Amino acid sequence: MIRHKSGAHDPAAITTREQYMTLMTKFLGAAASLALTAGAALADPALIYDLGGKFDKSFNEAAFNGAEAWAEETGGSYRDIELQSEAQREQALRRFAEAGFNPVVTTGFSMSAPIASVAADYPDTKFVTIDGFVNPEEHPNVLSILFSEHEGSYLVGMMAAMASESNTVGFVGGMDIPLIRKFACGYAQGAKSVSDDIEVISNMTGTTPAAWNDPVKGSELAKAQISQGADVIFAAAGGTGLGVLQTAADEGILSIGVDSNQNYVHPGQVLTSMLKRVDVAVQDAMTQGADLETGVMVLGLAENGVGYALDENNQDLVSEEMKVAVEEAKAQIVSGEIEVHDYSSDDSCPALNF
Repeated sequence: MIRHKSGAHDPAAITTREQYMTLMTKFLGAAASLALTAGAALADPALIYDLGGKFDKSFNEAAFNGAEAWAEETGGSYRDIELQSEAQREQALRRFAEAGFNPVVTTGFSMSAPIASVAADYPDTKFVTIDGFVNPEEHPNVLSILFSEHEGSYLVGMMAAMASESNTVGFVGGMDIPLIRKFACGYAQGAKSVSDDIEVISNMTGTTPAAWNDPVKGSELAKAQISQGADVIFAAAGGTGLGVLQTAADEGILSIGVDSNQNYVHPGQVLTSMLKRVDVAVQDAMTQGADLETGVMVLGLAENGVGYALDENNQDLVSEEMKVAVEEAKAQIVSGEIEVHDYSSDDSCPALNF
């Protein structure tokens, strides 16, 4: 990790509240969701959600929950925006930086390139990309936060295999990118550690960002997998996954949620959720503020950055045998005794063909 102290920001860039409101209103337009209030401090943090919406009950909502936790704990305020198009990515970054927000936290790998394009222009602003990567040597004011999704997915893959009665489980991904294949590969490896001959059916929703917010397509893919015998389906697809969880519940099979704890979405029908502590990452970044430590951070099982959800909504679905097996595997992954293959390391998966 590389630590860089933030310099003082020039408040003359925005001299009056009226200029500030005019600047932000022009940027956001009538349809934007950034809520502005009077007297915003120049050092407030900002949060930019990826396409798919703030309340996707998954990745973006986890970021929102982290920001809200920070605000509640500190009494501070932040600003956020839900992007409506790809073109808004760089615009949002520049406007927040110019308005003095610090740090500017973003979600989704698609923010990596825009951040790399603008970071050098605002050396006193700290930028955070969650799920993205920006070269720390070229951009010392950027923190890239990555997760070991394959490790958490391995654990829920074990649970899926142990819960399955058909020896067939499914995976529905959002956009077909290495990150989502990383989920699928870990899931398949975990399932096959329980049953060598288990069938893992895998489908991706699409190849564009629209794949994160298409619950109808998610439902269709779930129905197709159920017709092939899947009785547990893991959805790693943002808002699209809600269609998977709904169809699984309607058809009487189990589903597995992702990123946030989605067990409550269909109590008693969601086996578990693969937790990705985006909320903690956002809260920590906002807590550090302008003194944010930059570089690259990877959060896995050892750092409690990923895991699986147990609560009153799935307590009757998860047996004691399941808990013991998964906790043992977790300890072995942390110790290095079990090595979960990371698809993004070599674009291959020994446990699943894409």
